Amino acid sequence: MPALATAALLLPLLGAAPSAAAPPDAPPAPDRLQRAFATAAAEYHVPQSVLLGVSYLQSRWDAHGGAPSVTGGYGPLHLTDARTALAEVPRSHHSEGSEDPRGDDARARLHPADGATPSASTDLPARLTTLPKAAGLSGLSPEALRTDPAANVSGGAALLAAAQRDLGEPLSADPADWYGAVARFSGAEDAATAAAYANDVFEVIRAGERRTTDAGQRVTLAARPGLAPDLSQLDGAGLRAASAAGTECPTSVSCEWIPAPYEEFGDGDYGNHDLGDRPDSQRIGYIVVHDTEGTWDGVLNMVQDPTYVSWNYTLRSTDGHIAQHVKAKDVAWHAGNWYVNAKSVGLEHEGFLAEPDAWYTEAMYRSSARLVKYLAKKYDIPLDRQHVLGHDNVPGTTTATIPGMHTDPGPYWDWRHYFQLLGRPLQPTAGKKSSLVTIRPDYGANRPEYTGCESAGESCATHGSSEVRLYSDHDVNAPLIKDIGLGTTPTTGVNDLSSRVSTGQQYAVADRWGDWTAIWYLGQKAWFHNPRRSPAAVPASGRVVTPRKGLAGVPVYGRAYPEAAAYPAGVPAQAVSPLPYTLPAGQRYVVGEKVPGEYYYAVDFDGASRQVVRGKDQYYEIQYGHRVAYVRAADVTVTTAR
Repeated sequence: MPALATAALLLPLLGAAPSAAAPPDAPPAPDRLQRAFATAAAEYHVPQSVLLGVSYLQSRWDAHGGAPSVTGGYGPLHLTDARTALAEVPRSHHSEGSEDPRGDDARARLHPADGATPSASTDLPARLTTLPKAAGLSGLSPEALRTDPAANVSGGAALLAAAQRDLGEPLSADPADWYGAVARFSGAEDAATAAAYANDVFEVIRAGERRTTDAGQRVTLAARPGLAPDLSQLDGAGLRAASAAGTECPTSVSCEWIPAPYEEFGDGDYGNHDLGDRPDSQRIGYIVVHDTEGTWDGVLNMVQDPTYVSWNYTLRSTDGHIAQHVKAKDVAWHAGNWYVNAKSVGLEHEGFLAEPDAWYTEAMYRSSARLVKYLAKKYDIPLDRQHVLGHDNVPGTTTATIPGMHTDPGPYWDWRHYFQLLGRPLQPTAGKKSSLVTIRPDYGANRPEYTGCESAGESCATHGSSEVRLYSDHDVNAPLIKDIGLGTTPTTGVNDLSSRVSTGQQYAVADRWGDWTAIWYLGQKAWFHNPRRSPAAVPASGRVVTPRKGLAGVPVYGRAYPEAAAYPAGVPAQAVSPLPYTLPAGQRYVVGEKVPGEYYYAVDFDGASRQVVRGKDQYYEIQYGHRVAYVRAADVTVTTAR
């Protein structure tokens, strides 16, 4: 049955019918969803603030056009019906493309074994089957719960009321009496995860929220700053105790230790990471955000395979639960660039790059932000976009590796919201005529066309995006900017990074023309539409590099390796290979920081070879294109731009 017909049948029940004067094809009134929350709260005797808080943590009240999340969740309450979603074999982006996850020229290229991808389990946990249960409790059809936001809200209210009754608690009008039910709603099997989820919901209720959803619905949750829920309710929720022993996580998240194996196999081969002594041996300077391109259980099976690759943490979409696999002192194989691997921590988020509505929950965003803040404080990592990287911002190590580098988490990861959660909102830091800009479009309203999500050349579903497209002139009909490292004609493909900048990245202004701004990008003048009423960027200040006086241009590198003379006997010198790009005279690029030339040599299982080679050469990390890059400090001059 079409969604509009289903919604029409449900309107008398939900009490959210449009006025009789409205034509049949008129869009829903902008307060329809708010009224649906009020109606469902009254019908099921759930405090409206609790229903709104739970929904915000699940979806930020978005409906995603009825499309499911990565875990088969639907609608504002993220009611899950994951059997169809998990019927296919999970895949992992580490197994796709030509990127070598380790990215170390001193060893043979690593290709994850084809057998590492497991079949999905047919036994689904309760957290992935809440929609059928909601259908039984509410009497609404599964189709209605998937496609009609008002019905979905009603189903979520029915689940919360059932959880409250199961706990032997009254259907109280006081939201403080619903802590246990909210914890149970998370679907978590352990008390720590359920508590972390419930704490987030009540934090949202205390702070209050207001936003316009992806469907244009205006929803408000009034703040309740003094609300103190009854935490003791969790004791009777029947959840197992979970141990965070061995993990390196903040106490504000739920975390468990599922170790990646350090094991020897075959002819001296070993996996799936290297032992180290960070940060004593070398600084941890980056956090790399990935998406899994697979579902929770399958991904956890893969990271426990010694013949596969590794990362430090995996985050679950439904409730933000975290599994740690590799200690921060050790080096995981995740980013495709050994220099970055040796200096980074990798976070995999349950999700899919090319499925715009296989959306990330607010629960996972918040859990990830807490983990990143904890790591940044512990290892003194700046919270900016040259240190908190997407996998798609990590550069190729050599010219040959550029085309195979991965592109996750992609254009649908909401960097602007993420940095708000990190406590570092992306704000203007200079006047209107500044010579630098920070890319910062309105995620929901910024909807560039992408192709190739389902089939090559076909348009992806229209969706909000963190990325802004670049042209060779101030005209949307002008050719797209070309990345010579890719060696292909630029396209609007969802995985084609050649002519895209991402929220939070900073660039030097090269020119302006009406509602257009040009930046220096990949050695070129690149234009993007930047109208005053709906800007795609905000003014910024910071440090920039330009070629030292007398140089026509300087080489650009994908790694900051030491000079050959720095390598001791027994350690083969690694090539300092320039990429096919240059930084021309007269152009300026924003600086991340100055870094030493460094190489971590680790090629055997017993650890006899392990050592950090550090040279005299110094480098600057720069925002060169969509990916970061490095230039020798001796080749450039650093100035402050405002």
